[in-house]
Amino acid sequence: MVRYRKLGRVELNVTHLESSRRFYEQVVGLQYVDTGHDGEIRLRCDHDHHNVVLHMAPEAGLRCAGFMLEDMAQFEPLIERLTEAGLDVHETEPDTCHARAQLRAVRVFEPLVSATLEFYVPLPDSERPFRHSVTRIQRLGHIVFNTPDAARAIEFWRDVLNFRESDSLGEFVTFMRCWPNPYHHGIGIARFERRCLHHVNFMVTEIDDIGRALSRLKSANSDVVFGPGRHPASDSVFLYFLDPDGLTMEYSFGMEAFAEAHPREPRRMEPTPGNLDYWGSVRDPRCFTRAGANATPDLIGEKV
Repeated sequence: MVRYRKLGRVELNVTHLESSRRFYEQVVGLQYVDTGHDGEIRLRCDHDHHNVVLHMAPEAGLRCAGFMLEDMAQFEPLIERLTEAGLDVHETEPDTCHARAQLRAVRVFEPLVSATLEFYVPLPDSERPFRHSVTRIQRLGHIVFNTPDAARAIEFWRDVLNFRESDSLGEFVTFMRCWPNPYHHGIGIARFERRCLHHVNFMVTEIDDIGRALSRLKSANSDVVFGPGRHPASDSVFLYFLDPDGLTMEYSFGMEAFAEAHPREPRRMEPTPGNLDYWGSVRDPRCFTRAGANATPDLIGEKV
């Protein structure tokens, strides 16, 4: 069985690189790391070398989602599973891995959510202390994909990639954890008519980080589109807001943790307003829906 440490990286296409960099540094609270060979901006929100990459592109959306494997031994069963599922596995060249602070990495294009996925192990000496700025981000939390083919996508992530279901809200969204990572979900798969980004989440250290974000987002003219509230499924306090391209981002505090052995069974909850938010916030229609199409598979072997 394939074992993961966590969701480790998210790469985004943005239409105005410098304004997006300012937003993610000064408003979201990420730390600048460096600029890549093609001008991409690398940022971090924990001790990893980097967690977010911003690429200049004509249309905003998801470029790649990267999952950190538990160790090098996970590549063999992962590649075997992906190949048996009919996907082409692309080994990342050593020079590119080194530029990304990776010991080894492979990429595939997953057609059900229409996203490039990366699976990697970081270089052993790539961790650095993270300096908190405007908020005390704890880690990159999760990513949720929109797809019209949600049922088949859930099967793929469960049966091929060995993610574990935690809960679902009807057929609206299913939350899955990067097993054996204990947190309630590292990904979500949401039913939607387009294949695009639903949202990216950043976990914060204290509930006060949610409260302080409200005035900061207002000052930055970033629309808050849902919350603050509390999700019954994961027990997380949340706040959703839009980046300069209208991509949905989330701060959240707190989350249920699962034991590796003998966890509780996943629940199927009705997608009622009360099961979306205990506190009764009203979701703005722009929330979760404004992203452009995910990046196409021709970028799968791109160099840094």
